[in-house]
Amino acid sequence: MEKYPVNGKYPINDFKTGESWRLFKIMGEFVEGIDSLHDIGPAVSIFGSARTDCDHPYYKKAENLAAVFAKNGYSVITGGGGGIMEAANKGAATENADSIGLNITLPFEQKPNPYATTQIEFKYFFVRKVMFLKYAQAYIILPGGFGTLDELFETITLIQTQRIRKFPIILVGTEYWEGLIQWVKDKLLKENMISKKDLNLFHLLDDPDEIVKVVVDFNQEPII
Repeated sequence: MEKYPVNGKYPINDFKTGESWRLFKIMGEFVEGIDSLHDIGPAVSIFGSARTDCDHPYYKKAENLAAVFAKNGYSVITGGGGGIMEAANKGAATENADSIGLNITLPFEQKPNPYATTQIEFKYFFVRKVMFLKYAQAYIILPGGFGTLDELFETITLIQTQRIRKFPIILVGTEYWEGLIQWVKDKLLKENMISKKDLNLFHLLDDPDEIVKVVVDFNQEPII
């Protein structure tokens, strides 16, 4: 049988068997996520550190905030792990709302928390991120590390570049976030890396009722 050279000119011929099967795995994750979440109704995605202890004030704040959202008819979506994710799932479950955990398979194995009434396991970060975005009426960002910052800045970028619809992004915890926001103003804004209007893409709030009101009011506005 004649063999055809594979030199990058013919992309289909360059596909390796393992790579092509990976596409089906990715599609499978999309299908599972959409099938599991398409009926959940209004929801907010809540982010924050997996390292936060259950006695920490941030844990209590996340639990309380999720409960307030649940009382106002919102489901809660988290990354499904411990810390603030666990707290948010717990707050939603306590109020009998849909409490959803989008868990990610990691080398050090993130353990799913017991308060997510719906658990979906993902291998690919980008598929998981689509699920967070697709079903959220708002992003609620509590104190966290690199993963939380990744969700925050990627979402701001997607809204800024009009890749996704605008929705509320709310940073919770003034004391924690104010240094970062001041740096954004002092460096990014002053050096013309962003526009002044970009500062309106997020809110910095602490009061749970005020946070929920921002989300409710935004989603009652007509879509232009």
